[in-house]
Amino acid sequence: QVQLVESGGGLVQTGGSLRLSCSASGLTFNIYTMGWFRQAPGKEREFVAAISRSGGSTWYTDSVKGRFTISRDNAKNTVYLQMNSLKPEDTAVYYCAAGFSSDKDYYQSRRYNYWGQGTQVTVSS
Repeated sequence: QVQLVESGGGLVQTGGSLRLSCSASGLTFNIYTMGWFRQAPGKEREFVAAISRSGGSTWYTDSVKGRFTISRDNAKNTVYLQMNSLKPEDTAVYYCAAGFSSDKDYYQSRRYNYWGQGTQVTVSS
């Protein structure tokens, strides 16, 4: 049974930092592209960042470039999202996902087969 478990969310002030972790089990972690998505209240889920199987390629949505960093440790079956300079508009439930994608479609949620339950990130102004 595949499980993705996120952790590290919480309440932080504007300008603060958080590090999200997603621990995977029940799958061969190093063959999957890993992604982070988020969903704010009343909004659709949106792509945040993704990382290739080896970690050699990373992709970000424009609004987080230069502030967020995605990384993975294949030995630990874990993907991370380091979030710096947080803004109130980053407030959302953050989900990690595992799937098969290319450098053309990494941002499409339909390319991801497995999803975590989400972790809340709240940035106060």
